[in-house]
Amino acid sequence: MAIEQRIPERPTVSCEFDSEDADLILLSRDPPTEFHVHSTILAAASPFFHDMFTLPQGPSAESGCIKANKPVVPVTESRDVLATLLQFVYPTPDPEVPSLEEIPPVLDAAIKYDLTGAIVALRRLLTSPDHLQQSPIQVYAIACRFELEEDAQTASAHTLRYSLLDGPLCEDLKYISAWQYHRLLELHRTRSKHAQEIIIAENCPTEVKCMQCNSSLYTSHGQPKWYYQWESEAKLELAARPISDTIFSIDFLGKAAKKAGCARCSESIFQSWPWLMEMKQKIDELPRTV
Repeated sequence: MAIEQRIPERPTVSCEFDSEDADLILLSRDPPTEFHVHSTILAAASPFFHDMFTLPQGPSAESGCIKANKPVVPVTESRDVLATLLQFVYPTPDPEVPSLEEIPPVLDAAIKYDLTGAIVALRRLLTSPDHLQQSPIQVYAIACRFELEEDAQTASAHTLRYSLLDGPLCEDLKYISAWQYHRLLELHRTRSKHAQEIIIAENCPTEVKCMQCNSSLYTSHGQPKWYYQWESEAKLELAARPISDTIFSIDFLGKAAKKAGCARCSESIFQSWPWLMEMKQKIDELPRTV
């Protein structure tokens, strides 16, 4: 790919990356802005630019920002995207990218120009603990959009804490396929189904009894009342969010015991704790990623 030689229109904003010893100008779009860069740095960072610079070059063009005998390479990226991307390329601290919405255009450019270091840094930002905690569905969508399978799997595990159908609509979902979204739905559905099967009363030991609600001949062979109440509410919770943390919390169990209406049921919850934790472990061992 030969470097296009032309005299660009005068930029509407000041120059960026205006080092005097730069030997190349990247001209951004929206708004047109000159970035005076070093071809050796770009070539070292990117096979794309390395191959470009091995092609025969035409005569230098006159810059629209300052008069300089430097080749001008128009690019399709905006000023802000190009500025952020070059900060990842140059040997300087990585720029701050405060929001998830700012990552895709920069990542798109990094992949386009085969800038491996920038791609690695942006993937690390994408799957940062804060983003995975607050917006895992959006992280999953971005990872799928750019075919980052490992990152998509990481994000899919964190989506289990959220109800897919009740969450806010994510704009990044527009860029993924129905298959990619369906396999996330399938992960939630399958894990929810198996988790609910684990907690059904028939699969639980019967040695733990409530001194009050299991005291009669008719109730002695079943589970305490709190368990049936807990099982019903836990299934609803697992249908929306197939993880174990909520349903095995003391708060969730305590509310179930209170709703069961038995004054002594709470005593048997603590007696049941070992096998409750066994059930929790079985749920935690279910497949967590797409």
